[in-house]
Amino acid sequence: MGPLSGIRIVEFAGIGPGPFAAMLLSDMGADIIRIDRKGGRSPGPTEVTYRGRAAVALDMKKPEAVAAALKLIAAADGLIEGFRPGVMERLGVGPDVCLARNPKLVYGRMTGWGQSGPLAAAAGHDINYIALSGALHSIGQRGGKPVPPLNLVGDFGGGALYLVMGMLAALIEAQRSGKGQVVDAAMTDGAASLMAMFYGMKSMGLWSDTRGENLLDSGAHFYDTYETKDGKFVAIGSIEPQFYQQLLTRCGISDPAFKAQMDRGSWGALKEKIAAVFKTKTRHEWDEIMLGSDVCYAPVLSLAEAPAHPHNRARDAFVEVAGVTQPAPAPRFSRTPGRVQGPPQAADNRASLSRWGFEDSEIANLERCGAF
Repeated sequence: MGPLSGIRIVEFAGIGPGPFAAMLLSDMGADIIRIDRKGGRSPGPTEVTYRGRAAVALDMKKPEAVAAALKLIAAADGLIEGFRPGVMERLGVGPDVCLARNPKLVYGRMTGWGQSGPLAAAAGHDINYIALSGALHSIGQRGGKPVPPLNLVGDFGGGALYLVMGMLAALIEAQRSGKGQVVDAAMTDGAASLMAMFYGMKSMGLWSDTRGENLLDSGAHFYDTYETKDGKFVAIGSIEPQFYQQLLTRCGISDPAFKAQMDRGSWGALKEKIAAVFKTKTRHEWDEIMLGSDVCYAPVLSLAEAPAHPHNRARDAFVEVAGVTQPAPAPRFSRTPGRVQGPPQAADNRASLSRWGFEDSEIANLERCGAF
């Protein structure tokens, strides 16, 4: 099942964007084996990003374990690793060694700062990588400090998604050329790329570096969240004139001041007025008035509420795996649908290695020498 059925990938266990990238590839049908550190903690059923792949625990300080890893890599189409630059080389499974063993291998490297540059060896997290790209500075309300957008922009958007895109592109190219290559996916690069539209708008004088004064950063009264009578929130995105007019009509607003939609000097005053309107009704009442219209409206749902919403239920946007509610595979495919290949698995050395072509005698030897 899935468009990547038949593609094999070796994943070196990591945290954050690496496992998420592997989850996406698994959901699309790739056969992935994760190499865990011997003695490390196994993921539990609630660690959703580890779903859908088998695992083996190896002691990479043992030459026999390195040899086993290289045998897995020789049978793979791709590899994912998320260590600091130089770690894989020290383990004996760097790109040069692996591509010599498997010339068609797509070697995916996930880091925050990239494989090169003055910060390449430094520690960091999502918040640091998006800070360097200009993304973090741009997110927040007027007069407030920059607000971290969870770790969606660096780890998962600029990191995992760009790694997956790069690996898929390289896999397609390898089918034509017969040659693999290294994919250097840096979260700073990806986060900067995600900001392309805003850098363009800034160059045209349409975007200010002052937070909360722009079209899409809560500066506009028609693109923001508003509290309702019951203390919940709704999201409004009525940018186009015809959608903006629907917003005013459904809110019962006839104040002529609202006619100057794009007058940035009036946005602050209009925001206060429309905020007062939204406070007059509960979120459910606004749903009854707005939802499904061209206002560009949605209720702001919590993680507990989202899976139960009728639209998400109709599209099966969430699934239950081993008793854990979690997002379903995305995107959708008409002929080769993706699926969750199973819950997170602890390392099962014998079964996992056997599936990847190891003989019983080889497995027994690895066990005997303490490689796992």
